[in-house]
Amino acid sequence: MKIIKGDKVKILLGKDKNRDGEVITVFTKKGTLVVKGMNLFKRHRKGTQNQPGTIVEKERPLLASKVALICPSCHKITRVGYQIDKQGDKYRICRKCNNLITSSRNGGTK
Repeated sequence: MKIIKGDKVKILLGKDKNRDGEVITVFTKKGTLVVKGMNLFKRHRKGTQNQPGTIVEKERPLLASKVALICPSCHKITRVGYQIDKQGDKYRICRKCNNLITSSRNGGTK
């Protein structure tokens, strides 16, 4: 998956359309991701003897195809490309400004 944890993304479809957020969790096998504060649903918790019942807001996963990466250098939504250097390290690059986004192996910025 081309979007990793910690990336800033823009939501393209759904009730949170055109809102920005940070990726909290990525589920690569399902092709989904969780964005902080987006796609919120309410969950009703039943009360017990010790605690009263409450309503909890919870983030649910979005399909990766419904979000677009925001480039940290040019601040535009972009597709992700890959580049391999002479040492064999693979890096993600922005398709619009050709700047380095992050290393895709360790997920850290370089």
